[in-house]
Amino acid sequence: MHVGIDLGSRAIKLAAVKDGQLVSSEVANSSFEPHKQAQEMVARYNPLQVAATGYGRHLAQKHFAQQVITEIKAHSLGARHLYPGCRTILDVGGQDSKVIALDERGRVAQFQMNDKCAAGTGRFMEMMAASLGYALDEFSSAAASSDHRVTINSMCAVFAESEVVSLRNRGTAPEDIARSIHLSIVERLSSMLERIGIQGELVFSGGVARNSLLVQLLSQRLARPVMVPESPEIIGAFGAALHIDKSAV
Repeated sequence: MHVGIDLGSRAIKLAAVKDGQLVSSEVANSSFEPHKQAQEMVARYNPLQVAATGYGRHLAQKHFAQQVITEIKAHSLGARHLYPGCRTILDVGGQDSKVIALDERGRVAQFQMNDKCAAGTGRFMEMMAASLGYALDEFSSAAASSDHRVTINSMCAVFAESEVVSLRNRGTAPEDIARSIHLSIVERLSSMLERIGIQGELVFSGGVARNSLLVQLLSQRLARPVMVPESPEIIGAFGAALHIDKSAV
């Protein structure tokens, strides 16, 4: 058995693979010392080798992982394994967004990252939900109950939060604001995808892909299906595990 561990900004994801097949996975919120937490998670599996990806991959390699792999390559391997027709990947995590284009053989052809701004990420959605008084799971449900849109001028986390407060003070229904935020995020993600160019199957990975309304709106905006894995948040860890599993053959 080989293990891939993804030390992200908000969570640690683990995937255990044997003979190219996922046998177990888990997700935990990051602690103050994520590498120690990750090491404890890995130890329970007694793997032959460990490959690390994500923000904390080099720290993991320093303490327990045998190999490291970039998030770009890890998500590419994981998505392509599940969807052989995948040529485009949208990965939205806690604090960044990525669009990855693959060639016909599944190799990374180009990619774009939105790592300078939290707009559209999990952290951004948490902040917007909190500013409206919603828990994160209530946020998408409230947005889905509305069919109105109001103007959100800024996608900067700080300025968008100020806009939300102003809209609420003017009496705008919170569910209308929630829907408008979702639509603004969709526009931003669509722009990233269109700059790269969408080919083949489009796979949406990362924890934000669990937001079914966002997936629905994105599919409508792009006029094409958006494939979401059963556990989208573990795709990077799964890809890391596949990388080391294949290299050990």
